[in-house]
Amino acid sequence: MRADITSLFGLNIYTETGTYVGKVADLVLDVDERQVRGLAVSDINRDVFDVTSKGVILPYRWVVTSGDIVLVRNVVNKFRKANKVEEED
Repeated sequence: MRADITSLFGLNIYTETGTYVGKVADLVLDVDERQVRGLAVSDINRDVFDVTSKGVILPYRWVVTSGDIVLVRNVVNKFRKANKVEEED
């Protein structure tokens, strides 16, 4: 997938099933390899991520496509708070 890097900033991120993840705040670049390695996400959905930080980094390999929004694989669902509670039981 090719896109102008600046076109990604500020886009809303959703999973393939329509769950809001957050907004693209920045990109993690590997300058030597000339590749995007991750998306820095702000305004994160606290129902998806049980973290105290202001944002998270999603691996770019999770990105399915981008346009008006960014779609990522449902892999992020493994970070839901409900799953954390189930693991403790």
